Amino acid sequence: EAAAVLEKEGVGVEIVDPRTLHPLDDALIVQSVMKTGRLMIVHEAPKSGGFGAEVAARAAESPAYRRLKAPIVRLAGLDMPIPHTPGLEKQATPQTEDIVEAVRRMMRL
Repeated sequence: EAAAVLEKEGVGVEIVDPRTLHPLDDALIVQSVMKTGRLMIVHEAPKSGGFGAEVAARAAESPAYRRLKAPIVRLAGLDMPIPHTPGLEKQATPQTEDIVEAVRRMMRL
């Protein structure tokens, strides 16, 4: 959804959705960063100690690091247990509008 909104604004987004977390397809992520010069990691789990930190670290240790045009961004859930009720869960995890705004900020850098 966020990619569709951004495309209307003239911002192309490449989405990489790893099918497995272990093993992680590092090559696919590095290839995307080399191509776009940017990396935004979006996941619903809490940010601290989350999987996004591992992806960011691997990208930072790869040859793609020198190709970054902006700092790596992690957009994740709040650092709290994720609530069970739909309304509260929505407030605790990244939503389409959060992703769109984070990409806009990244592109302005």
